[in-house]
Amino acid sequence: EHEVEKMFTLKPGRLPQADVKNVIFFVRPRLELMDIITDNVLREDRGRAPQRDFHILFVPRRSLLCEQWLKEQGVLGSFIHREQYSLDLIPFDGDLLSMESESAFKECYLESDQTSLYHAAKGLMTLQALYGTIPQIFGKGECARHVANMMIRMKREFPGSQNSIFPVFDTLLLLDRNVDLLTPLATQLTYEGLIDEIYGIQNTYVKLPPEKFAPKKQGDGGKDLPTEPKKLQLNSAEELYAEIRDKNFNAVGSVLSKKAKIISAAFEERHHAKTVGEIKQFVSQLPHMQAARSSLANHTSIAELIKDITTSEDFFDNLTVEQEFMSGIDTDKVNNYIEDCIAQKHPLIKILRLVCLQSVCNSGLKQKVLDYYKKEILQTYGYEHILTLNNLEKAGLLKSQTSGRNNYPTIRKTLRLWMDDVNEQNPNDISYVYSGYAPLSVRLAQLLARPGWRSIEEVLKMLPGPHFEERQQLPTGLQKKRQHGENRVTLVFFLGGVTYAEIAALRFLSQMEDGGTEYVIATTKLINGTSWIKSLMEKLEPAPF
Repeated sequence: EHEVEKMFTLKPGRLPQADVKNVIFFVRPRLELMDIITDNVLREDRGRAPQRDFHILFVPRRSLLCEQWLKEQGVLGSFIHREQYSLDLIPFDGDLLSMESESAFKECYLESDQTSLYHAAKGLMTLQALYGTIPQIFGKGECARHVANMMIRMKREFPGSQNSIFPVFDTLLLLDRNVDLLTPLATQLTYEGLIDEIYGIQNTYVKLPPEKFAPKKQGDGGKDLPTEPKKLQLNSAEELYAEIRDKNFNAVGSVLSKKAKIISAAFEERHHAKTVGEIKQFVSQLPHMQAARSSLANHTSIAELIKDITTSEDFFDNLTVEQEFMSGIDTDKVNNYIEDCIAQKHPLIKILRLVCLQSVCNSGLKQKVLDYYKKEILQTYGYEHILTLNNLEKAGLLKSQTSGRNNYPTIRKTLRLWMDDVNEQNPNDISYVYSGYAPLSVRLAQLLARPGWRSIEEVLKMLPGPHFEERQQLPTGLQKKRQHGENRVTLVFFLGGVTYAEIAALRFLSQMEDGGTEYVIATTKLINGTSWIKSLMEKLEPAPF
C-alpha cells in the first residue's frame, strides 16, 4: 500500500540492486546487527546516481548504545531518519500475545537488565488504553513486582490517561518464569508442544522434512524428491489445527481418523447429486472441502513424523526419567540414564535439561552429585561449557542444596502437581499436557481464580519472589456488574517465556464448563526447554589451532 519496492533480510555485504530512493533498516537494537548495517552502508556505491537515502527504525525502542556504535564506525551521519517503532505485544492468535524478545529471561536473571520489563509495562499500558483499565493486578516474583510498580508509576505520571473504556479484562496475573523453572524443562506432550519440541515453531511457522509431503505420483520411483523444507503456518485460523493443537498427542490419532471418514463421506456425496440444484450446492462446498482435505493430509503427515520419534526407545527412556523426577523418585542421587547419555555423548542440551530438571525437583542437588555431573559434562563436551554451567547456576536452574531441605515434595503435594491417573483422551485436569505433571504456573492461575491464593500462602512463600495484589480505581460507571453465567476474563502475563503446553493448559481451563474464567495469554517469548537453555548458553568459538 505504501509502495515498498522490495523487502530483504538483513545480511552483510552489498545491498541488493533496486531502483529506489530510500532504504529503511528495520531492526532490534542489538550491536551485532549494527556491524551488518555498517557493512551495508560502507559498501554502498557512492558514485552511482541517484544516491540512495538511508533511514533506520529501531524496534521497540531507540538505543543510545547502538547509535554511539554507528557513530564510531563513521556511518551515523548516513541515516536521515533515526526513529523507533514501538511494537511491544504482537498478536499470535486470538488469545495469545508475545513480545518475542528472546533474551528477556537472560537479561532479567543473569544481567540484571530490566529493559524488557519496561517494554512489558509499556505494552500493558497500551493494552489498557485500548481495552480499559484492568481493575485487579495479582503477581508473583521479583520481575512481576517491577512491572506492576512501573505500570502504577506510568499511570501516575500520565494523569490524563484515565480512560472511559469499559474494561475487557477483570484481572491481570503477572508471573515470573523463575517462579516455575520446572515446566519448560519437561518434554511437552500436546500436539503443538511436540511439534515445537521436535521441529521448533518460529513465529507460528514450522519447517518440516519435505519427503513426507511429496505428492505421490505413480511410476516415477521418487527420483525428484523435494529438498526444500516444507514450511507451514500453524494457528487457530485452520479449523482442524484449532481442534487438535492442545490435545495430548495420544488423543490426536483418533480425531484425525474420524475426520478422514467425514471428509471422504462428504466427497462421496457427489455421486448422489442428481438435480442441478444439488450439483450446484456440492460445487459451492467444494473449496471448503478441498481445504479440509489438504489440512488433514498435512496434519496426518506431521503426526506420522512425530509418532516415529515418540515411539522410539530413546524418547521413552528420556520421558520415564523426567516423570520419575517430577513424581519425586530418586531425585537426590546420580541418575544412571543421565550418566549413560553423557557417556554416549547425546546432545548437550538434552543432558542439561535433565540435570536441571533433577536439580529443580530436588530444590538443588547435593554438592557431591552436582560436582560429579559438572565434571562429567566438562570432560565429555569440553571445558568451554563451564560458562554455560555458570549461567545455569546463576539463573537458579542448577544449584547445590543449601538449606539441606527439599521443598519440592511439599509444593508438589499441596498444589497437586503430580496426578497418577491421567485421562489423555478426555482430560479432567490440566496435568494431561505433560501426561501426569500439572504445570505449576497454570496451577497458580487456576487456584487464584478459585478459591484464591490465601488458601496456599505457605507454598507461595516457598516459591521465589514476593506475591502481591494491587487494585486500580475505575472511573464511576465503569465498574462491572457481572451478569449471571458471564465469565471473568484474566490476562496471564509470563515474564521470561511460556511454553505451548502451558498455553494449552490455560485454554483447557477456559473451556471448562464450571470454570467461570477465560484466559488470554501474554509473554515476553514463546519458548521450549531447548530454546530456553540455548538462550542461556555461552557461545564460545573453539580455538583455531
